[in-house]
Amino acid sequence: MKSDPNPPFNTPSEGQQPAAALATPEQVASLIARVARQDRQAFEQLYRQTAPKLLGTVLRILRDRGWADDVVQESYLNIWQKAEQFDAGRSSPITWLVSVARNKAIDELRKHPTGRTTTSDELDDLAGKQATAQEHLEGRQAVNHLNRCIDELEKDRQDMVRLAYLNGWSREELASHFDQPVNTVKTWLHRALKQIKRCLEP
Repeated sequence: MKSDPNPPFNTPSEGQQPAAALATPEQVASLIARVARQDRQAFEQLYRQTAPKLLGTVLRILRDRGWADDVVQESYLNIWQKAEQFDAGRSSPITWLVSVARNKAIDELRKHPTGRTTTSDELDDLAGKQATAQEHLEGRQAVNHLNRCIDELEKDRQDMVRLAYLNGWSREELASHFDQPVNTVKTWLHRALKQIKRCLEP
């Protein structure tokens, strides 16, 4: 069956998030299977039953409700397009859905490590306070260099560093998120920062 690239409805914006509905893993897996066959009713049910869970995951990463809402909508677009890739033998349905949303959120964080791009209106308001073009260029080059150094870390270390130092996550939150002891998280961050410092040295 040819995949329809468009989701069957517009997901709610901030303040319109559906209340969580109870669903068993078997029911969620059944809905994903129906979504893989382009069943629009199943997709709406899947959204209503799982969106609060995915929003919570994304919000923990991005710490911005409006941004998180946008990423959740994009995540469900991915789910609509890739539902046939779900393999019940490899992961639970909720784990798969959360993984889609989490990866999307982390991708967004990599693209915008200091937060989502400022709107044009805000830029107009701040026009008189902006640094010179040369300072902007140097600042952008420094950010790009830092991102390249972070990208040289192992995958989990990349995510951990960005969540810790760009999003302000505590060591306890990181330990829970990565399912590691707090002391292990501290050790990983210490080693990662040493590697980044070496990379940044001229």
